[in-house]
Amino acid sequence: MTLGQALILYFAGVAAGFVNTVAGGGSAITVPILVEMVGATIANGTNRVAVLLANITAGASFAKGGAVDWPAVARLLPSIMIGAGLGALIAANTPAEGMRTVFGLVLLIVAGSVLVKPSRWLTETEQRLTGPWRHVVFFLIGVYGGFVQVGVGFFLLAGLVLGGGFNLVTGNAAKVILIAGYTTLALVIFAGAAQVDLGLGLVLAAGNSTGALISSRLALARGAGWVRWFLIVAAIAAALRMFLA
Repeated sequence: MTLGQALILYFAGVAAGFVNTVAGGGSAITVPILVEMVGATIANGTNRVAVLLANITAGASFAKGGAVDWPAVARLLPSIMIGAGLGALIAANTPAEGMRTVFGLVLLIVAGSVLVKPSRWLTETEQRLTGPWRHVVFFLIGVYGGFVQVGVGFFLLAGLVLGGGFNLVTGNAAKVILIAGYTTLALVIFAGAAQVDLGLGLVLAAGNSTGALISSRLALARGAGWVRWFLIVAAIAAALRMFLA
C-alpha cells in the first residue's frame, strides 16, 4: 500500500462514515476503490473492518446521547445476525467476477434508493411490522447485509422507521448498533476465507470512524440531505466502471 493509496482510502472512509451514519450507502464510495486495489472478493471482506469500527464509534456516540432503544435492538439482533451469517457464507464462496457484477447492480440500486427523500422518516410512525413478519424482514435484511453490505442502511432504516415505529434519530441509532452486531460475525467468516486485507481495512476504518463520529454529532436530518446527489453520481459512475472494465 502506497502513501497515495492510504490517503485516498482514508478520505474516502471519512465520507463513507459520515454518509453511513446519517442514512446509508457510504460503501458505494469505498467498495469501488477497494475493488480496484484488491479485487471484488477481498474488497467485500476488507470493507467490513471499516464498517465494524465506524458503527461501533457511532453507536457509542448515540448511546451516550441516550438515543438507543436497547430492548428493541435486542429483539431484532438475533434475526439479522442469522441472516447476515448466511449472506456472508454465500459471498465468501462467490467467484470474484460474480461479486463484481453484483456490486455493479447494487450500486445502481443504491443510486435509485437515494432519489427517495426520506421526509416521512422524521417523525415516529405506528409500528407496522409485528410478530413473525418482523423477524422475516430483518432476517432478509441481514442476508443482504452479510452478502454485500452496500446500501444496507437504506433497507434497515425502512424496516426500523416505516415498519418499526422509530424516528430518524432513534432509527439511525438502532441501525448502527445492529450493523455493528452482524458485521462482527460477517467479518469472522470473511477472515476465515482469507478475504480480508487488514492493513487496508484499518486505514479505511480510521477514516470511517472519523466520519461517523462527526456525523453522529450533527443534526441527522440536515446531514442526510446534502449527500443525496453526490451519492447518486458516485454510485452510477462506479457501477458503469464495474460493468465496462
